[in-house]
Amino acid sequence: MSDRPANSPNILHVFVDQMRFDCIAALGNTHMITPSLDRLVARATTFTSAYTPCPVCVPARCSMIHGQYPHNTGCYENTSMPTDGRKTVMDALSGAGYRTHGIGKCHFTPGPLALRGFHHRETQEEIPASQDKDDYLSTLRDADYAHIIDPHGARGPMYYIPQIAQMPQELHPTQWVGDRSVDFIRQTADSQTPWYLYAGFIHPHPPFSPPAPWYTLYGFEDIPEPFIPDDAESLWTYVNRAQNRYKYRDQGYDRNLGRIMRAYYYACISFIDYQVGRMLDAIDSRSTDARETLVVFSSDHGEYLGDFGCFGKRGMHDVSARVPLLVSMPGTFDHGTVCDTPVSLVDLAPTFCRAGGVTPSESGVTFDGVALQDVVSGHCNRSTVFAHHAYTREVDATRNGSLVAAGEVDAAERAESSTYMAVSSQYKYVYSALDQREYLFDRVNDPHESRNHAEDPDCASIAGHLRSELHEHLRSGGETAGIDVESGEWKAFPRRNLPANPEAGLLVQNQPWASRNIPGYSRSAGNY
Repeated sequence: MSDRPANSPNILHVFVDQMRFDCIAALGNTHMITPSLDRLVARATTFTSAYTPCPVCVPARCSMIHGQYPHNTGCYENTSMPTDGRKTVMDALSGAGYRTHGIGKCHFTPGPLALRGFHHRETQEEIPASQDKDDYLSTLRDADYAHIIDPHGARGPMYYIPQIAQMPQELHPTQWVGDRSVDFIRQTADSQTPWYLYAGFIHPHPPFSPPAPWYTLYGFEDIPEPFIPDDAESLWTYVNRAQNRYKYRDQGYDRNLGRIMRAYYYACISFIDYQVGRMLDAIDSRSTDARETLVVFSSDHGEYLGDFGCFGKRGMHDVSARVPLLVSMPGTFDHGTVCDTPVSLVDLAPTFCRAGGVTPSESGVTFDGVALQDVVSGHCNRSTVFAHHAYTREVDATRNGSLVAAGEVDAAERAESSTYMAVSSQYKYVYSALDQREYLFDRVNDPHESRNHAEDPDCASIAGHLRSELHEHLRSGGETAGIDVESGEWKAFPRRNLPANPEAGLLVQNQPWASRNIPGYSRSAGNY
């Protein structure tokens, strides 16, 4: 490891899963209770137009650790991350003298236990391959809770049914990440080596399963109804329909269930907030470590949570594609400031490298993103950020439910399955190849995205400009199979329809290590 300047900051990177951008009290959600995140808002720069490069777990995280958009990582869905040995931001920081430590959910594929640049990991994943190789499960086993076979909540048909956690607060997955993170911060207080600590929480990803007493925090009667504009289905894409089917939410809406769902989702976030407060206290209490700490809080993507009549992720509406992003470091990301310039998760890797004094040539990584230091200082002239999702994971059962690996999908099939997004300060442009349809939302005058202006003659030039920017972005990464070169328009592909059978394309996810065989009762062990 090379020596870094004495003032290289420590870096605390808190990353949650499936948290909407609008779930922090200090940023306007009066229904939320988030004193620790409010405290971080007061000492941070809040990026109010932060977006994921792909609104689903694996590709969002892949883009984040490589600082590259999907067309350069080759990861567009919950399939394989690059296996070509390319460097991550953890590699860059490790090579520059940082101690890099990962706690909790990373969602690396293939090889969920891979380090990918970390010196060490303490693992906790939603569906670990082995009970013995997941550090959190080992903690449960040692505490005589090995009987729990769904520690993060029962999935499959229970995916969106609110659940009370099966373990006490002190053994809950969220508490475990908080405990391990606080221990790391305290144990390194006297270290002369700067560190990068990644704290990855599985919540508020469904199933929503907070522990007692946290599940009682929000009364469902106080929870707001979801935002469902008139003719909401006209704002859906194919992915919204498929996602509702996949998550067992396409057979009617239950108003009270929807509010309880949101109450438990909020409770999961408040319990994470409690852990964030413990981490901030641990940082603030250090007396021997004179280093500043760069603190970043964000999420991989959002959650529809009933808005537009939809559930899940993968869509390009703000509730799915926009993420919270708080960045704190004195003198760089100032107290209580707001930046509404569009930014992306691909910007985090260059931000961390800049903070650690790692130059682009030293990093070994070619970044698509820009350092957020340049955004807040006004030295960045980028006006648009992008996202790309390809629904090649055939969970909609149009390919008999088979899982198509990323390497088995050619460019044309990927383009046929793609949804694209371009976001500027005022407008958002979306194109769904699966629907052969454009969407244009006015972010300033219609922040809830209740109207599609793509076919409004007065907005034709705006849509055309963002379409051209998006095409140029795709061309820069060789992603041209969806573009007609001669006309400069989108290529038309056959439209895909969901199977008529409502039982087709439903989510089934069991813990591979857990036995579901009840002697004398089970028809088939391991299946719901």
